Amino acid sequence: MQRATVVVIGAGQAGLSAAYHLKRRGFRSALEQPSGTRRTFVVLDAATAPGGAWQQRWESLTMTTVNGIFDLPGRPSPPVDPHEPSRTAVPRYFAGFEQENDLPILRPVPVTAVHRTPPGFEVETSRGTWLAEAVVNATGTWTNPVLPHYPGQETFTGRQLHTRDYVSAAEFSGQRVAVVGGGISAVELLEEISRDATTFWFTRREPIFREGNFEPEVAGRETIARVVADVEAGRPTGSVVSYTGLIWAPYAVAARDRGVLVRRPMFTAIEPGGVREADGSFTPVDVIVWATGFRPALSHLDPLGVRNENGGIQLDGTSVVGEPGLHLIGFGPSQSTVGANRAGRAAVASLVRQLEPVRA
Repeated sequence: MQRATVVVIGAGQAGLSAAYHLKRRGFRSALEQPSGTRRTFVVLDAATAPGGAWQQRWESLTMTTVNGIFDLPGRPSPPVDPHEPSRTAVPRYFAGFEQENDLPILRPVPVTAVHRTPPGFEVETSRGTWLAEAVVNATGTWTNPVLPHYPGQETFTGRQLHTRDYVSAAEFSGQRVAVVGGGISAVELLEEISRDATTFWFTRREPIFREGNFEPEVAGRETIARVVADVEAGRPTGSVVSYTGLIWAPYAVAARDRGVLVRRPMFTAIEPGGVREADGSFTPVDVIVWATGFRPALSHLDPLGVRNENGGIQLDGTSVVGEPGLHLIGFGPSQSTVGANRAGRAAVASLVRQLEPVRA
């Protein structure tokens, strides 16, 4: 059994921010186990290398097409080739940050369950158990893709894949591809795949494109306020697009101008060679791409019973209401890179306040 004052789960943007601020606040590495050290921390990361979910992004997602990367605390991102894939540029940046700050990160160490063990938590992993007074969860969403089920899905003889499995449009050259989903990734993949294949775009609801620019100081703050209101009330949060609407990004404009941004109502069933459309007609397809988004990867927290009857988790800032010492970052209003940075700092500040009376 290993011990740390704080266990951080996940080493993406949010987890690295929390680790940075823990070290700045005087927490030492739990891996070194220095004699007499009162405050220690460790970061447990399921990935095999630095970079979080960026390591799995598709090849064409370059630094010019990502939706913005916010600098990690204390380390401005270096100049990069705008055409370099984000799957190499961002992990390299993260790796440099980890090395420069000498952060105590263990990987690959998937966390399988977290239990309450007063006065703290028992964190079960693939490499033993950690006892901690507090847990900062920063596991993101990439490992929990939303995969809807439709009648006949198991009979389909073509290929089905989720956004997380997508590599490049070259895989689908000359084929007929159904792209399912009404979010940012769906529109990006639709535009890209349609250059080499015949595409059909299916969504459950009519997509809403936001007219005009998305101004962070106005629309951004309004969006964050809505998400904060949801998590403070314990309501499940939706996708980013459900709060902001789609924007006319260059890829969306390109898809529209080439005549491929044509939405069809969601099909009603899947058959061996294609899909049965809402009007009863049959459309042959070779591939179904489920660009249907992700949900927070939080199953390891289920033993704590933090979800309410609606499936939401109520937060006060980053702290889970009714579960002292458990903080969620990179969740709800802090899913963006800038939000993740701020949440890491806020969670550590809150933990320091919580732990002080015990340390006095």
